[in-house]
Amino acid sequence: MKKILFSLLSLALLVSCATSKEANSPKTNVKEVSSTNYWQQHIDYTMDIDVDAAKHQYKGTQKAVYTNNSPDDLNKVYYHLYFNAFQPGSQMDVRSLNIKDPDGRVQDRISKLTPSEIGYIKVNSLKQNGAEVSFETVGTILEVTLNSPIKSGESVTLDMQFDAQVPLQIRRSGRDSKENVALSMAQWYPKMAEYDFEGWHTPPYIAREFHAVWGNFDVKISIDKNYTVGGTGYLQNPQEIGHGYEDKTKPLNVPNTPKLTWHFKAPNVHDFMWAADPNYVHDLLTMENGIDLHFLYKKDLEPAYLKNWKDLQPKTAELMTYFSENIGQYPYKQYSVIQGGDGGMEYAMSTLITGQRKFGSLLGVTAHEMAHTWFQFLLATNESKHPWMDEGFTSYISSKAMAKLAGKEDKNPNAGPYRGYNYMVSSGSEEVLTTHADRYNTNRGYSFASYGKGSMFLAQLEYIIGAENTAKGLKKYFTDFSFKHPTPNDVKRSMEKVSGIHLDWYLNEWTQTLHTIDYGIKAVEGSKITLERIGQMPMPIDIDVVYTDGTKESFNIPLRMMRGNKPTSATLLEDWAWAHPTYTFKTNKAVKSATIDSLNLMADVNADNNVFEVK
Repeated sequence: MKKILFSLLSLALLVSCATSKEANSPKTNVKEVSSTNYWQQHIDYTMDIDVDAAKHQYKGTQKAVYTNNSPDDLNKVYYHLYFNAFQPGSQMDVRSLNIKDPDGRVQDRISKLTPSEIGYIKVNSLKQNGAEVSFETVGTILEVTLNSPIKSGESVTLDMQFDAQVPLQIRRSGRDSKENVALSMAQWYPKMAEYDFEGWHTPPYIAREFHAVWGNFDVKISIDKNYTVGGTGYLQNPQEIGHGYEDKTKPLNVPNTPKLTWHFKAPNVHDFMWAADPNYVHDLLTMENGIDLHFLYKKDLEPAYLKNWKDLQPKTAELMTYFSENIGQYPYKQYSVIQGGDGGMEYAMSTLITGQRKFGSLLGVTAHEMAHTWFQFLLATNESKHPWMDEGFTSYISSKAMAKLAGKEDKNPNAGPYRGYNYMVSSGSEEVLTTHADRYNTNRGYSFASYGKGSMFLAQLEYIIGAENTAKGLKKYFTDFSFKHPTPNDVKRSMEKVSGIHLDWYLNEWTQTLHTIDYGIKAVEGSKITLERIGQMPMPIDIDVVYTDGTKESFNIPLRMMRGNKPTSATLLEDWAWAHPTYTFKTNKAVKSATIDSLNLMADVNADNNVFEVK
């Protein structure tokens, strides 16, 4: 790999500025979509943004060509106006003031914002194919009544003018962060709500995640010339801004004006983020496969933090390689890691992360946010309704990637969530995974369910269908559903097709109930072993036996509902029908001890009865 460092004053191209390279991103297979009756909406945004950095305000024009691929005629459309959440009295504010365990980054801060610190997006005009339409702003949602329906298969052009103010940095996006990053611009534009087979998705912006329409972005950002900009998309005009310009055969053409216009294009994504700061340093690392990794961070960081950002760069390339090999090939030609935001948050072709971290933390958060490229930005689940498929799968694969980088692949990198699960169950604070992301009783309950129990969904599949099948299933899931909006059933079906094992029972029990797993060894009499199911959730059973003569043997008992068994070298026994609370089998020798699930991949809530020693 070659590494090129550009100075801020000469060639400080933004994190996601890859000098007008086009993404080689796969498109939705039309024949496949039509044959399965799958459809999804499409939108093309063209936006021109004029930023007044001193006032933290901007004016925008937006042209959106929206294509209705649904079988329905649409009389209304809806936009998200996310910045409106950062106002006293908003639902985000009130929720934070009333929840038992408020997010430490939010707490009561929104309620104290002054008029110059709040966020807003004000839509001044909106036209449908050139004619004014009526609209109403309701909190973070713009409700638009169309002059005429958008018929199935038709496209409509929606032209909008809007004003906006960037809120003080509180949650994900904003200005003047604790690390003094000027602008973290996420959820910054009027964003079309998603319409799918379930209908419109218009949740207010209260705390959680997002769901959006696939499309193409053409964005021009005019900002004071001393700012360096980075984010989603490919920079189209490096010669006009003097940043990241590599073609020495052509002269720079930087205008002598107070502002420069950064022009980006982002193909086949469902969000667009950018960040800007006068003190950004820009580093570029080009991987052997041609993918450019961009790093933007503040040049006035302490020396130890600056070193961490340098050390991060080759490790980021290793992470990109790991995820591409173990899920599916990264389809774009660049990825950007940018200092900003309030912690770590993923966006299309890029991420915002805070930069004042120890190296292990900086690497860990980069691993997690980059993994989100696959689990949400390529496999674009509705993370408001199914955050466990987003955060959980990301946690699962990023933990494996970190173990790989640390040379600790022989250990279970997802053991931590099992400990958290036992605590949540024993404390009675667990909530079912089908809970909407914004409506968990506690932030802790949301975090455990989405990150912990979500990662355990895949970790336990290694126990149920085998690690190799789980790995193959993830790749099939990516192949079948990247650049689409998969549902829980889709990941289940990918795993079923690879393994040949029925998994409807598992999806139901783990995500739609609070049933727990508890199996025990009830008795050992000579060569006869009796097991019992105490918890409501069924599972197949792995049991290791030590005989009185010192020899060992492993057994696998499939669950009858599986209609099959995982690949195993263990002795395969007759399947166990769930309705029977006990199961007895005989070995060929007298038994000294027996252990259920010695690898601890099953989320059994009582490990004490998993081991039996003959006295």
